[in-house]
Amino acid sequence: MDDRIAPAALPPLTQSVEQALQDVADFGVGRIEGVLQGAALARVHDALYRAAASDRERGWNDRFVNDNPDDRTNQRVWGLLSRDPVFSDLAEHPFALQAVKALLGWPVLLSNISANITGPGGGEMVLHADQGFAPLPWGGIQGVNIAWAIDDFTDENGATRIVPGSHRLNRTPQPGEGGETVALEAPAGSMIIMEGRVWHRTGFNRTQDRHRGAIFAFYTLPIYLPQENWFLSLNPAVRHYASETMLQLLGFKAGRFGRFYGTSLY
Repeated sequence: MDDRIAPAALPPLTQSVEQALQDVADFGVGRIEGVLQGAALARVHDALYRAAASDRERGWNDRFVNDNPDDRTNQRVWGLLSRDPVFSDLAEHPFALQAVKALLGWPVLLSNISANITGPGGGEMVLHADQGFAPLPWGGIQGVNIAWAIDDFTDENGATRIVPGSHRLNRTPQPGEGGETVALEAPAGSMIIMEGRVWHRTGFNRTQDRHRGAIFAFYTLPIYLPQENWFLSLNPAVRHYASETMLQLLGFKAGRFGRFYGTSLY
């Protein structure tokens, strides 16, 4: 492995966005504890697991391209913006936007906001970098993933694992290439900033009875199509009541591009 990916350990949890951003520069990831607490955390937890239960009842459990094909416990929950307004609050959370603007500038697009719930015995994901869609060689950060720990993230229950410092390589992992991964352990309510070049994967859930729920909001430079086609999937009420910031994040508020006869629709 290239020695540029060192160090192999993670920085400690912080309560400062500024410190977390420095950690992102050094390690590719930063962890801020206590961002969601009490009733606010309980509200998100309830909304997520309610949506997950509804999807299971209907057999809506589509997998993601890098998920373990043999895993029957991991559940993806899609279309969160249309499921409950609390998920819009996360997408626009001041800490999240502060980090995204610092790393990507403005404007940006919200490429997707979805959930990943690992269950007992859940298998590991393929090691990857989120900006694998961008042409190589990478000239810098093209996307930022803001992960919300809805349950405690532990090594035992399948916390996301990263290769610290791998963002310095400016490329995706090669087939069969690994590296020493470290679990992103963090208490429920933490916000985790992962820049788009860092190598990571869902961890193996070795517990007998615990789930690990996480919400991932992925933001990209506005030159890229979003993962989620908001023009097709979004509940019209979400757009109707959206803030100016959310309209920009979803691509409804045009900047230099995306206009209609030279003007913005909003």
